[in-house]
Amino acid sequence: MTTTNVNRRKFLKGGAVAAGAAAATLAMPNVSKAQTTTLKMQSSWGASDIFQEMAAQYTKRATDMAGGRLKIDLLPSGAVVKAFQVQDATHKGALDAAHTVTAYWYGKNKAASLFGTGPVFGCNASQILAWIHFGGGKELYAELVEKVLNLNLVGFFSMPMPTQPLGWFKKHVKSADELKGMKYRTVGLATDIMQGMGVKVTQLPGGEIMPALEKGVIEAFEFNNPTSDSQFGAQDVSKHYHMGSYHQAAEFFEIIFNKDKFNSLPKEHQAILEYSAEAANTASYGMAMDRYSADLQKLIHKDKVNVYRTASSILKAELNSWDKVLERLNKDPFFKKVVDSQKAWSQRVAFYDLLNSADYQLAYEHYFPGALPK
Repeated sequence: MTTTNVNRRKFLKGGAVAAGAAAATLAMPNVSKAQTTTLKMQSSWGASDIFQEMAAQYTKRATDMAGGRLKIDLLPSGAVVKAFQVQDATHKGALDAAHTVTAYWYGKNKAASLFGTGPVFGCNASQILAWIHFGGGKELYAELVEKVLNLNLVGFFSMPMPTQPLGWFKKHVKSADELKGMKYRTVGLATDIMQGMGVKVTQLPGGEIMPALEKGVIEAFEFNNPTSDSQFGAQDVSKHYHMGSYHQAAEFFEIIFNKDKFNSLPKEHQAILEYSAEAANTASYGMAMDRYSADLQKLIHKDKVNVYRTASSILKAELNSWDKVLERLNKDPFFKKVVDSQKAWSQRVAFYDLLNSADYQLAYEHYFPGALPK
């Protein structure tokens, strides 16, 4: 054993230095080493629409998680390009990113609408979003964007939207026959479905709905939800609101980035941009449940809107129309590949869910008898 004599003053001084170094290490924040980057993102939504608030939920989560090293300048529809043009602008690099929906560019390839407004095989929006993440959907989406269409984009999905209402009409529509010949606004594959039912369809972004209604271009419309619809002023031109439909029963936001720009970012920023879409799911869905339900009650009690559950005969007619549309469009091999994937997923997932889920309507009517419209 070797004994070392230690000077007390040196020991205390050395201990103080070590303690100070340790304290400095603990006090030093764990700051991202990535260079600060600002991305210019435009949405397809008006500045006051709830969808713009949901887009902001996404951008806030991304910038907060990046610790200020990644900033996203979120612009409303029309700031740089029109609502339906954000994909082209992002592809070309005029925008770094966009917050939109695939139905807005389904004119390039109708399979685009399958990633948001596709057929209903029994799964709801949350379950189809699960297909995107776990059932091969994101790989098929990437194949469509990058290989089929050769677009310089990378994209993610967020917010499983509640079923979209059939919409607003001048009267209570009780049968599919009453829809024939009606001038109606919708987008995506819903256009094909409604046209198959004899409806005259016009595709319009949200901001153009009211002017088109005033000019007689359309006489009925759907957009998405009670909050957005009431912000448009639908209750001022119609008092007949039909809830429930198969035309757009499982949609999501599509968040896209210019691929060159995205690939130039540090890996940590790429991960933040991807996983912020998942983080926004909970926030946006929670906001939807709160605001949509409150605004529906306001439409009923303050604005005296007549709210109906869409007639089962109309819903059956929609399914029959879907059958015909799928028969025609499945002739395209890629379209069929996506549909087959969704159908196989739905057969398994919806079976589990429908067999196992509690009867929520039975419980609701038990505690709130007579509240639901018949």
